[in-house]
Amino acid sequence: MTGIYLISALVIAGGLYINRNKIFSNILLSLFLVVQWAYTMYCCSIHKQTDLEFFTPDSLGILFLITLSIIAIPAVIHGIGYNNTHNSRPYTRSIYFAALVLLITAITAGYLANNIAVIWIFTEITTLCASALIYHHRNKLSLEGTWKYVFICAISITFVFIGILFLSLSLQHAGSSDLTFLNLLKNADKLDVFWLRLAFLFIFTGFTAKLGLVPMFTAGIDAKDQAPAPAAALFSSVLVNLGFIGIFRFYAVVANTPLHNWANLIITIAAVISVFIATVYMSKVKNIKRMLAYSGIEHMGLVMLGIAAGGIGYYAAILHLILHAFVKSALFFQFHELFKIYKTKNIYSIGNYFKYYPTGAIVLLIGFISATAMPPSGLFVSEFLIFRSLFEGGNIAILIIVLVLLTIIIWTFGKTMFKILFTQPVDFDDSNLPKISPWNSVSQFILLFIAVWLGLNPPAIMVQFIQDALTVLPG
Repeated sequence: MTGIYLISALVIAGGLYINRNKIFSNILLSLFLVVQWAYTMYCCSIHKQTDLEFFTPDSLGILFLITLSIIAIPAVIHGIGYNNTHNSRPYTRSIYFAALVLLITAITAGYLANNIAVIWIFTEITTLCASALIYHHRNKLSLEGTWKYVFICAISITFVFIGILFLSLSLQHAGSSDLTFLNLLKNADKLDVFWLRLAFLFIFTGFTAKLGLVPMFTAGIDAKDQAPAPAAALFSSVLVNLGFIGIFRFYAVVANTPLHNWANLIITIAAVISVFIATVYMSKVKNIKRMLAYSGIEHMGLVMLGIAAGGIGYYAAILHLILHAFVKSALFFQFHELFKIYKTKNIYSIGNYFKYYPTGAIVLLIGFISATAMPPSGLFVSEFLIFRSLFEGGNIAILIIVLVLLTIIIWTFGKTMFKILFTQPVDFDDSNLPKISPWNSVSQFILLFIAVWLGLNPPAIMVQFIQDALTVLPG
């Protein structure tokens, strides 16, 4: 079935690239969503069974896949609206949707890959697809953003490749060459520690480009800024989760070796610096899309602190990633509606959103509350559990530092958001505003509701899947 899914996605992407008719494009996109959901349901039905040799839908992969398939629906719908609003040329429109389909397909395959080399391959494919989306507007800024993204991701993927080579050397000590995660876990106690240490440094550093964490976090900032908002929504949510998958699956192997505490130290340092950098830039940046992008760095720092702290932090980290995906994608989808009115990303030129588009303003307000983890946000639950894991682990100094930084972020984010919602914009002519239907914001309300519901009242099956995903880690 995995082979059928991949071939179907390639055929649909090819059809979208060749086709220039909007109606036929919409039919192909609808067909892809059907295929995506059919494959998602299939993966749920073969839980933990290997398909096509290199793909095993385990609990973590299925959780992230369901999240992706939900977000893919508004991503396609808003993508159609975005191209219609901007009167995209048929050629650029075709490239956009073909790249979108391939991006979602590559992320799906990366989630389910049971071999670190296979994850590496599909991660590289996401770089190519994302680059096509970033360059959608074909202007100087989008070209600059594309080249930055390609350059940094090329370096990061090279790091991962080098790390895989070191891992192979480490695995030779166990008398094996099988790079599947099941085999790595089985032979964890036999891995050569020297080569494994080098492998972790390179693989962790490489995947931070997708995760949005220090040191490779800059790859995603320009990408989310220059890409169309519906594409940026995918970059900031489900693509981030792919970066986590790459790190987490290998971390599970390292955690079952004597390098566990050392790996936690590396992760903690990167996480704290990430939250600090997010705080500094969110205090200075005047571009609303870049502010949302830097907010993602803060959240990924918290996620990795949960992983490093262990205990309940493991559970909280995965829950946080799922909830963050829904919240951050909703905010980027709403930015598209905001841009229709103001035609700018500059915070000083945006204001009185409650007056001009009340429905969208409510989305931003709820999104702000959710993104800053204030009750009743679902993220409040996951962040509280991460803080609890830090406290129980005796990391009091780190906890205090992070709480101070988060207080600054909330104040900065809140000041900006309330300016957008209530303050009169500078030099803005509101005599000829476009009419935006409240229906355009329905998807964002649904995504935000899902985030609140899953945080405050997680279904038993979801909790079970998260707990099952953590069985590969030491107690």
